Amino acid sequence: RALPLGDFDRFQQSSFGFLGSQKGCLSPERGGVGTGADAPQSWPSCLCHGLISFLGFLLLLVTFPISGWFALKIVPTYERMIVFRLGRIRTPQGPGMVLLLPFIDSFQRVDLRTRAFNVPPCKLASKDGAVLSVGADVQFRIWDPVLSVMTVKDLNTATRMTAQNAMTKALLKRPLREIQMEKLKISDQLLLEINDVTRAWGLEVDRVELAVEAVLQPPQDSPAGPNLDSTLQQLALHFLGGSMNSMAGGAPSPGPADTVEMVSEVEPPAPQVGARSSPKQPLAEGLLTALQPFLSEALVSQVGACYQFNVVLPSGTQSAYFLDLTTGRGRVGHGVPDGIPDVVVEMAEADLRALLCRELRPLGAYMSGRLKVKGDLAVAMKLEAVLRALK
Repeated sequence: RALPLGDFDRFQQSSFGFLGSQKGCLSPERGGVGTGADAPQSWPSCLCHGLISFLGFLLLLVTFPISGWFALKIVPTYERMIVFRLGRIRTPQGPGMVLLLPFIDSFQRVDLRTRAFNVPPCKLASKDGAVLSVGADVQFRIWDPVLSVMTVKDLNTATRMTAQNAMTKALLKRPLREIQMEKLKISDQLLLEINDVTRAWGLEVDRVELAVEAVLQPPQDSPAGPNLDSTLQQLALHFLGGSMNSMAGGAPSPGPADTVEMVSEVEPPAPQVGARSSPKQPLAEGLLTALQPFLSEALVSQVGACYQFNVVLPSGTQSAYFLDLTTGRGRVGHGVPDGIPDVVVEMAEADLRALLCRELRPLGAYMSGRLKVKGDLAVAMKLEAVLRALK
């Protein structure tokens, strides 16, 4: 850090700086960056530098009553002034009055007070599959004004991007419960990681506060596997294999034994079943229509949205279905809804079956690209409540 100078020393540096600049002919002038950018000047360059500085100071004296309004600058205690004389950086000036030579000096003010900014909330996926909206509040200050000017062009933007990248990397490695319970520990770790980068810019971060705005998707505690819900499994297999046919001369019985026999691949399905001959019902239409008994007013109050499903059939055609959970007990059917849907979901027929059988989660389908959403993603993720109602 630059040591404060006396009034006489500051006036001497400002007025007769051309004498000090000639030290660069013998030794490097302090540039504050420490990269060797201010190498010793050659003798012709030193002479030109000193001559131009002397002429600038002479012009200042000749026109002093007028040039004083432009050459004298007031630097408050909380600021420092970085002066460039003929392109070469000088020691920080201030606080107090600083004298600039006309036409050859340029300057930049640096505020040393503590400042703050917020990292805008962004959607992140934790280690256990939860989706949450997280932001952060960061307080920082400049401890070396020369480094802050010489190393980074836009200090605020660079610091904000560094904080956001550090926050993203730290949260991707942790589950949701750890993020909620150890926010102070994570904030301290972020403070150290950000300071490792910003100290080289002459900036020091004093405080980082992590803010979890909302949890958009609960964590996936255990993947859906062989222990699927029996009701949903039988429902999907029923419409996948077609209408349930009774055994020879017997009446159809929807028990578990019939379900096991129906999915057997050893015996191919008969092309005709007596007098009852009807075209096979599409899988998507059967699955969505079968949701009607599970709809309720409680589910409508919990979700409160209208969905349109554009299902791509195996033949390549696209069929539209709707699930309206805005009024009454809700309804589901073929076609488009009466009003404008809140979310339009596009997926394949096989993915729809996997979704209703809980072999696929809405978030996992969206992240893998098997589920395309047009509209609010948070509203689309409320389909998880519909799947829970099917248990």
